[in-house]
Amino acid sequence: MEFGAQLGLYGTNYWPNIRETVEALDAGRWSSIWFPDHFMPPGNPDAGHGHALEAWTILSAIASITSRAKLGILATGNTYRNPALLAKMCASLDHVTGGRMVLGLGAAWYEREHLAYGWEFPPLKERSDRLEEAAELIRLLFTKAQDEYVSFDGNFYKLDEAPLTPGSTQSPHIPILIGGNGEKRTLRTCAKFGDQFNLDFWHPGGVDVFKHKSKVVEEHCESVGRDPSEVKRSVCLPFRLFESENDFREAQGQPWYCWGTTTMIQDTLGEYIEAGAQEIMLCAIPAKPSAWQRVEEEVLSVFS
Repeated sequence: MEFGAQLGLYGTNYWPNIRETVEALDAGRWSSIWFPDHFMPPGNPDAGHGHALEAWTILSAIASITSRAKLGILATGNTYRNPALLAKMCASLDHVTGGRMVLGLGAAWYEREHLAYGWEFPPLKERSDRLEEAAELIRLLFTKAQDEYVSFDGNFYKLDEAPLTPGSTQSPHIPILIGGNGEKRTLRTCAKFGDQFNLDFWHPGGVDVFKHKSKVVEEHCESVGRDPSEVKRSVCLPFRLFESENDFREAQGQPWYCWGTTTMIQDTLGEYIEAGAQEIMLCAIPAKPSAWQRVEEEVLSVFS
């Protein structure tokens, strides 16, 4: 079973904390390390002037100080970067890391962030159209032969005999993770062009929702003529460890969060594994080596 760690980049400008935590994760049981992709603290416009480090810059910094864990952004907002540029960035880091990159891609959702920086924030349908087109373009670049060029004439993106050299060091190519919960468009885009889906359960979720969304992906795969086993299943869970059940009951979390005592959390993770999750990312844990090591020792150790 694979477990990933998503580290926050908000409320801190202290790079040494991030570096030390990443080094501890890479030395431990964690299979992957992820960062979110926002340019200001998300979800609270009043916190817009809070610290927020840029995810791909930080990812580049940790690429050379890790040696084992997979690395990625969960998930890159498609509206922020041209997809061909993103493919080039990811392929370059794939060489730096010796083939440990995963390209996570989503439609983007934080309108205030777009307005703050002067970026276009299209309606949801157009953002979904753009995500699908970007995923198709990136997959073409990732899967082409080394000496081939790619031309692409989409509604939003165009390529004219574009190279991607050097390309992926991975076989068959850098995996494309599609992040998002939307059944009609996002999960269908994953079925067509992705290699992994990731459900974000900051939003309403739970094991039953995970099962349902997995079934939706299977149905989309069948409709586009793809083997569902080619798409890896993963979920990102807000995490908090409590000393007692009484402390947990007094907390103000949502019922679908991965919150509880050690035993409660182990049971919850076991349910996701039984439901078919192949990778579970945990988030909302402080960027301190001791905090992540405690989770590793008290929770993850029973699954190894």
